[in-house]
Amino acid sequence: MNPVLSIFEEITKIPRPSKHEEKMTAFLLSFAKERNLESKSDEFGNVLIKAPATAGYENRETIVLQAHMDMVCEKNSDVEHDFLTQGIRTIVKDGWMCADGTTLGADDGIGVAAALAIVSDKNIPHAPIECLFTVDEETGLTGAQNLHPGFFEGRTLLNLDSEDEGEIFIGCAGGLGTYATYTVDNEPISNNITLELEISGLQGGHSGGDIHLGRANAIKVLAHFLDTAIAKFGARLVNIDGGNLHNAIPREASAIFTVDFKYREEVRVELNHYIAEIEDYYSDIEPSINISMQSVDNVAAAMSAKLSKNVVEALVACPNGVIDMSRVVEGLVETSTNLASIHTKDGKIDIVTSQRSSVESRKKMVAQMVAASFALSGAEVTLGDGYPGWQPKSDSPILKRAVDAYQKLFNESARVKAIHAGLECGLFLDKYPGLDMISFGPTLRDVHSPAERLDLASLDKFWLLLCELVK
Repeated sequence: MNPVLSIFEEITKIPRPSKHEEKMTAFLLSFAKERNLESKSDEFGNVLIKAPATAGYENRETIVLQAHMDMVCEKNSDVEHDFLTQGIRTIVKDGWMCADGTTLGADDGIGVAAALAIVSDKNIPHAPIECLFTVDEETGLTGAQNLHPGFFEGRTLLNLDSEDEGEIFIGCAGGLGTYATYTVDNEPISNNITLELEISGLQGGHSGGDIHLGRANAIKVLAHFLDTAIAKFGARLVNIDGGNLHNAIPREASAIFTVDFKYREEVRVELNHYIAEIEDYYSDIEPSINISMQSVDNVAAAMSAKLSKNVVEALVACPNGVIDMSRVVEGLVETSTNLASIHTKDGKIDIVTSQRSSVESRKKMVAQMVAASFALSGAEVTLGDGYPGWQPKSDSPILKRAVDAYQKLFNESARVKAIHAGLECGLFLDKYPGLDMISFGPTLRDVHSPAERLDLASLDKFWLLLCELVK
């Protein structure tokens, strides 16, 4: 068994949702103590483990191996799983490792495992090593944002959080969150029927790495039909929910709404036409899409016609997906936005969106577009702090070593790229100017969704390259 895989299996047993990494922090500190390795943690839960150089490598420069310890916690709606208390059940099939109805957590548990495998094996020659494990990468990069200058000493960093073996990344997009809130204004209703519309079966995926694939956004699919139902039948919202995470394309969404009793048949006919259109359009990329509607117990109150119209039209108007492609790096998404989640709770409708761009001004521009679509309909709109991108540096010394090592090991050329997803590297540069970095990893697919899986053959190549570089 690949030594990375055996440690990763241990990690999958540890609950580690974003902002709840206490058990993972304790595991890492215990791992270091058992092996007599120097370690420390800060008040946020970030951990640093140091391993001295092996014999003959004492004069080499220190290398920082960096990964984040939290994981995205998504599950299929028919799966019972408590991410706060339960570990992940893994399955290996046809050369891939996945989980049983939940996210696998290879993003970035596999990077953590790889770093630990290096420092725990005395037979692997290496320079002085610092393993930096950060918290809460997935929901705000707060571990990296709050890292104290001087927490680590190395000036060459290998970020182990990429998802395509054979690709070495030297840049990433910056990100920003835009949030909208409406106040619910329920009014009494009568002579209405109450219906629940559900969208499910979508692929979802990472809102950075998968945004260019054109997958359906469940909230947008929901909103377009609701917009028709409001225009034709005077539909009124009772509640609306969809999506969970700012960095995941929403796979499921639902709404409870009312229409006048006289439209009970017409609204179903309209939905049948809509389903046919959606299934035809997405037949090649969303073969499992499911749109259903059923009657539920009648309600005595619903949102006003004005609020229902404003919310739904804002969702329809809100930009979503790829906005611009890079004019510098061929094939790279430059700017995008994701309509990530909407939830009705405690008299409020809360909407979360996330914007990404490798160009700071364009990131702000698309955030303005999103903000305007909600502000014009009466929502209270706020912007998050965001995080910086990582500008590519083609003359990077560690990049040259990595490219040469890949050619030597596999007799093929690595592909040097930038990534549209966010990485912590931009934040590290803020605190450590001049830091020399690359990012690489094994092949993962459908991260941030229950279909997340790890290509085991690519893990072997990733491991060989990492071993070569730490020398």
